[in-house]
This record gives sequence, C-alpha cells and structure tokens, in this order.
Amino acid sequence: MKILAGNSNRALTEAIAAYLGLPLAKCQVRRFADMEIFVEIQENVRGQDTFIVQSTSYPANDHLMEMLIMIDALRRASARRITAVLPYFGYARQDRKQGPRTPISAKLVANLITHAGADRVLTVDLHAGQIQGFFDIPTDNLFSARDLVRDIKDRLPLDNIMVVSPDVGGVVRARALAKRIDAALAIVDKRRERAGESEVMNIIGDVAGKSCILIDDIVDSGGTLCNAADALLQQGAKDVYAYITHGVLSGGAVARIAASQLKELVITDTILSTEAIRLSRNIRIVSIAPLIGEAIARIAKEESVSSLFD
Repeated sequence: MKILAGNSNRALTEAIAAYLGLPLAKCQVRRFADMEIFVEIQENVRGQDTFIVQSTSYPANDHLMEMLIMIDALRRASARRITAVLPYFGYARQDRKQGPRTPISAKLVANLITHAGADRVLTVDLHAGQIQGFFDIPTDNLFSARDLVRDIKDRLPLDNIMVVSPDVGGVVRARALAKRIDAALAIVDKRRERAGESEVMNIIGDVAGKSCILIDDIVDSGGTLCNAADALLQQGAKDVYAYITHGVLSGGAVARIAASQLKELVITDTILSTEAIRLSRNIRIVSIAPLIGEAIARIAKEESVSSLFD
C-alpha cells in the first residue's frame, strides 16, 4: 500500500500515514514557470494499492488538476488500484441545476476523476449523499459525526443540550447527531419576506436555557452561522456552539466568527487551516486522520467500511 500527498493538505496526509504506520510515498508535485503542473512518482508503484489524499479546497481548480494528473501518473506506472481520497469534495455544492442554463459541476468533476483512471473514491461528509451516484466507481462517504460526538461528550454537559439545524436542508444531518447524543432538535427557519429586506430567522423548538449546538457540513462565509447564533440567543439559549465538518472560511469569515456570539466553532482538518484560523480565540480543530486512516486500512484489506459507523 502506498499513500501519496498532494499539495492541498499535506499535514492531514502525514497524520493519516502516521496512523497507518507507513511512510509517505515519494512524489513530487511542482509547477513550471507558467504554473503548469508537473507530477513525478519517485518510487516503484507497480502492482501497489495506492491512495492519493487531496482536498479540492482553495485554490480548488489547482488542487483538482493536481489530483487528476497524479491519478494519470499512477495509472501509467501500473498501480494495481488507485483510490482518490478527497476529505473535502469542493464542487459538491453544485449538485443540481440552480436555474436555467447552469451546470451540474459535481457530476462533471466525478466524470473527470473517473476518466483520469481512479478505481475508487473515498470522501468525508458529502454535501449531498446522492453525489455518490455521480461516480461510476465504488464511492465511500465517511461521516465525521463519530468524532464530533466523541468531542461533544467529552466537553459539554449532555443533560442540557439542544442540537440545531441552521437551515431546513440540514435537518437530516442534525437529527442523526441528536439521536446519537439523545438530545432534542431545533431548526432555524430562515426566510426573506421581500426583496431588499433582511432575513427573518424563526426558531422551531424551545431553546430557552439550553446549550445549543449548530451542526452542518460546510461553513464558508460564516454569515448564516453567526445570524443563527444571534437568533438562538434572542430566544433565550444559554450559549451556542457550532460543529462543522469542512471549514472553508473564505474572505472575512474568521474575523466574523471571532466577533460573533458563538462560544466556539469546532471544525475538522479536512481543509488545511490558515494561520488566522489556528490563532482564532473561538475556533478549534478536531483531527479526523484516524477515521480516514482506518477507512483506508479497511479498503486495503477488503473489509467493511460501513461497519465503522455501526
């Protein structure tokens, strides 16, 4: 088995390799002067079970192209099996037509990965589970809830917890986590009554006196999260935490979170954290390297991956 690291999140790849007790395969991914990507696998991979770990995070297109070229390099080097490990699948939000004459980019990216030569895909908390069907190769979608639940149980009093979905679309995810910690569920109903007017946020559920946990898969600008925290506190919530898998945190998101009423935002390391994130007073990172490492080990040994979540 060989583990290869792209440039998107080398720290996570090294942690996965350490969990598996393996060195990273020698691989050079560099740029020519015009930013054209060049890949060289610097050790023999013929007949090997290979895993490329690469999140398609910022800059998404560069990291995606790196992965495609690494897949092609392994295929031409006669690797026995190539698994594309995408802790963060960056195009997952474009999983349907948003309007007339718009693309379904998640399907296009799935086709690119498949046709480049990947034999299998491993990812974490897809934005929409049905994206697995976009791939014509076996696809495993891991759930970070196992690790987040462990963190919640270690740090928060479970007798006064309310799990909250920040929008109606995330109810299934929030309900699953609430069930695992035996907590009640609330929903933030966000609507804009008229064009040009601010959004009205109604809370479905009694959150008065509760420690609320907002749960979602992606935090990007952080606006929805901060507004939801404000609405919950206005309804009498004791304090508000957020547990999010993928910390995209683009633009001024980190400053927005720092200035918000969120007591703590917990994210995983599927995306490499910036220095601003690491220094933020109310953002904490939980590693899911052991989860991905265990899934890789089970794939290599042809064992069940779904049993990780039983």
